[in-house]
Amino acid sequence: MQKSRKATLLILLVVGVGFFGYSQYASASQINAIITESSLLEENERGSAHNIQLEFDNPSLLLLTAGETDFIITADEKQIGEGELQSFVLPPMSKAKVDGVFLTYSDQKSDDTQTIRITGVTQYDVLFTKIDVPFVYYPTEVQAREFIHQN
Repeated sequence: MQKSRKATLLILLVVGVGFFGYSQYASASQINAIITESSLLEENERGSAHNIQLEFDNPSLLLLTAGETDFIITADEKQIGEGELQSFVLPPMSKAKVDGVFLTYSDQKSDDTQTIRITGVTQYDVLFTKIDVPFVYYPTEVQAREFIHQN
């Protein structure tokens, strides 16, 4: 009777840890990002360099450590730039601001009707594993003009 009770407790513990892990993975997959700041650093014939600051919102109970994040900026499905965010730590149930740099190419055409999209994958270190969380962000019209450098 004692052995079956220990086995039952062990099984419940494993199931509980598995459920908690899965629920936190699902929460971490719902991380949101918004652009809080963007400024022009340099402009030349090849394109322009910009500073960017993003704010990430962590809905999970886990402290997440992210490595460098590469992202791509597209306009109407054509790549117009790329960037990189610095490594950062995202506290549980909290927000964190992250700085980065992105480059846009000078060969893109300015068009008011372009749909700008920022996509990338951030790799978070969680306990004993790594989670790749893809993100897609559609900036506001004002922010989009900065990405395609319209004034």
